[in-house]
Amino acid sequence: MNHVLFGLAANEALPSDLVDRLIAVADADLGHVLAGRADLSHAQAVSLASRVAGSAVRLAHGGHLTAADIDPVAQPLAALALLDARAGSPEWARILAADPSHEHREKLAACPELPADVVDTLAADADVRVVAELALWTTPHRAAVLARHPHAEVRRAVALNEATPPAVLAALLTGEGLPPAQHCLVCDREATPFVHDPECPRLDCDLMPGASCDGSHASTLHDIRHAALGNPATPTEAVTGFADHPSLSLRWALAARPDLPPEVCRRLATDPHSGVRADLAGNPAVDEALIRTLADDPDHEVRRSLAHHPHVPLDVLTRLAATTRVGATLLPRIAAATPAEVEELAHSPNPSARMLLARRRELPPGIRDRLAQDPDAKVVKSIAGHPGLSDAHLRAMVDRHGVRVVAKVATNPEATPALLEDLTRHEPVVHKALREVARHRRATAPALRACLADRQARPLAAGHPALPPATIVELLTDTDWHVVEAAAANPSLRLTVLSDLVP
Repeated sequence: MNHVLFGLAANEALPSDLVDRLIAVADADLGHVLAGRADLSHAQAVSLASRVAGSAVRLAHGGHLTAADIDPVAQPLAALALLDARAGSPEWARILAADPSHEHREKLAACPELPADVVDTLAADADVRVVAELALWTTPHRAAVLARHPHAEVRRAVALNEATPPAVLAALLTGEGLPPAQHCLVCDREATPFVHDPECPRLDCDLMPGASCDGSHASTLHDIRHAALGNPATPTEAVTGFADHPSLSLRWALAARPDLPPEVCRRLATDPHSGVRADLAGNPAVDEALIRTLADDPDHEVRRSLAHHPHVPLDVLTRLAATTRVGATLLPRIAAATPAEVEELAHSPNPSARMLLARRRELPPGIRDRLAQDPDAKVVKSIAGHPGLSDAHLRAMVDRHGVRVVAKVATNPEATPALLEDLTRHEPVVHKALREVARHRRATAPALRACLADRQARPLAAGHPALPPATIVELLTDTDWHVVEAAAANPSLRLTVLSDLVP
């Protein structure tokens, strides 16, 4: 594998004539990279597809090929890609519906707007995998018909399809009004009763661990219920009875539904399994009273999920932040805080409250600058990436809090080139900061050279356009192939170098 050529194939500055030369020598791997170029001409796309057949799929998905360029018999995957993008010929669908490859027919079944006769053909396919794929994506009318299919796997796919009519989904939950399924993937392959060993040693076995059938298709019927419970189109009144179901996975699927009535939420809040309670805690259906109850849950993940609830009261949220790792993301409730709430949080004596606010961007300048001078390092670390902070503010952060904030200061989009250089010279070295500097659009050549000393920052620096061309050339022979590819893809490589590297 020639990693220099791989990098060149992705180099956005590679002239068109050199792209032509790469196409002329492309193998399957190089062809895949070339097919991802946004600047390919139609002629180049056709040439690449003819040389590397496998590249035609990516070219078709990227809009580089048209129906006139594809032979559906010789290039079925490319034809399927165009059909999936609604850019293929309806006649292709009829040809591919008779393709001997079940994988091709499965892909066809997932394509939108198929001719009615093709849908009829796929619905009657002898391979249940094809019918199930159709059931997963088909129209409400066809889904209702396939819900009565004799194979349980098809019914499971219908239960996943959000276009399935609500009444049909309710029937799949209970089985009422539907004829019993006659087959499932388990009894298709094994003599019943059978329970699949979770430690199954057979390399060619694709049954799920614990899959079982005693003639009732038990595990697949369970999966049908699980799919219907997770389907937002399933009627609320059809799912509420599962709050006390003995199956953990069914209660767990129910807990995430945003349409749960208050009494169901209260029942799930006492579930013995913390995973059910955690999913419920993040559910917008949970009211304030139950939020306050869940805030005292002994399980960390329940409290963490509650912190991400969009309507959690601020006093509960700040209490959670003080005792629970809520993650470094901006929480929904903080993002929705009113101007008055922003003021309240900024002046809170609780540093956890100020830290949560500091993760929000586009803060008023006065509040932003106040948080930048906060005495608590975790607050400063959270505000350090905020746009609009002055060079003086950023340097003061580093002076006061040192290694705890250096990496976050390096992420600030307005950090000056001089500051970035200084951060790479910080003692002790902050390796994460080197990686951030190597990504920064304002990084200078001296800063990038310093980043090359770090193993993880080295590939990032190798691809940075501010790196001097001579240094980029040196990196083309690096022992790390990630660095080689990044250097070869660097748009600052001189044209003469590019021309010499392309065969």
